[in-house]
Amino acid sequence: MDPAGPLRLLWLVAHGHATSRMDLARALGLPQSTVSVRTQALISAGVLSESGEGRSAGGRRPKLLSVNAEFGHVWAVDVGSRHVRIGALDIAGNLLQVHERPLDISQEPRELVAGFASVVREVMAEADCPGRALGIGVAFPGPVDVVAGRITLASRMPGWRGFAVREALAEHFDLPVAVDNDANMLALGESVSGPPDRTLLVVKAGTGIGSGIVLNGELYRGRAGVAGDISHVRVPAAEDRPCACGNRGCLEVVASGAALVGQLRARGMKLETTAQVAATAEDGHPEVTTAVRRAGLRLGEVLATVVNFSNPDEVLLGGALSGSEAFVAAVRGALYERCLPLATRELRIDRVRFGADAGLCGAGALALDAVFEQAIKRSGR
Repeated sequence: MDPAGPLRLLWLVAHGHATSRMDLARALGLPQSTVSVRTQALISAGVLSESGEGRSAGGRRPKLLSVNAEFGHVWAVDVGSRHVRIGALDIAGNLLQVHERPLDISQEPRELVAGFASVVREVMAEADCPGRALGIGVAFPGPVDVVAGRITLASRMPGWRGFAVREALAEHFDLPVAVDNDANMLALGESVSGPPDRTLLVVKAGTGIGSGIVLNGELYRGRAGVAGDISHVRVPAAEDRPCACGNRGCLEVVASGAALVGQLRARGMKLETTAQVAATAEDGHPEVTTAVRRAGLRLGEVLATVVNFSNPDEVLLGGALSGSEAFVAAVRGALYERCLPLATRELRIDRVRFGADAGLCGAGALALDAVFEQAIKRSGR
């Protein structure tokens, strides 16, 4: 996604950070001629409108920009191991509504897609959103070949490897469908609203562990779409334990939510989900808090190498485990201890800004990007 593309232009206008083409050029750090061409393309496509006059800064009074909310909306879906979150976003990327439904991803692919589509259509039918539905973006918990629309390595989704999920979804929706990895969507959702030139490392620590990388404002997927897949880095603490990916000694075996649930249940604790683990740690249960803190330290040890290598502006934590302060503090402590002082001097380490909705914001942004690209092509710009 272009860090100075249509969605960022619309976000700046919709949130009052820019009211004219000159404002946009200043906010994006681009030549006014470049911004003018991009803005005109969005006006021609019907996404933006320009009317009235603003305050003069010494020359002609600028025309005021506004977002045409009636152009339509998109749907975003964030698929988890046990549930699915469904949201509608306006064309500026603002969440209008969010719904959550149970969903078991261990099902056979076509069976799950059919049930998934039924739930999403039900939510869409009951919704009251501006304009027409323009597209749908879906975040899946595993590496995705975005160009081909296929699941590539599905360690937590047996039977899904190579499955053409975008094509299967398109059979159920009369809308353009975009798909990507959930950690990438978390990163994309966080990147849209900030400065366009940031480098972010965004980690989703839930049932599994994944991360998304934004370099200078643009999502980096890598050649095969697996950039940021730190879950299967080998760590000493995991020893020779087998992992669902087929290898042994992976970080996921000792630091993921699924690993924590297994460890604590083996000790007689009645915990079923990662969210319950995080909540129990927040309640101050000593054994659970210790286990969560240890998982955060192990994750932080792996992230330290990534931080030293990529030198990001921010490390942001999402997923159910980020709901535990003990977990966040442990990751932060490991990074400060193991990273070069220069790498952490101005490094911001925090939770994702949009919380549980960050993935929806990213999936919506992915859908909007595709919608705008098509709208601009149709307008002849």
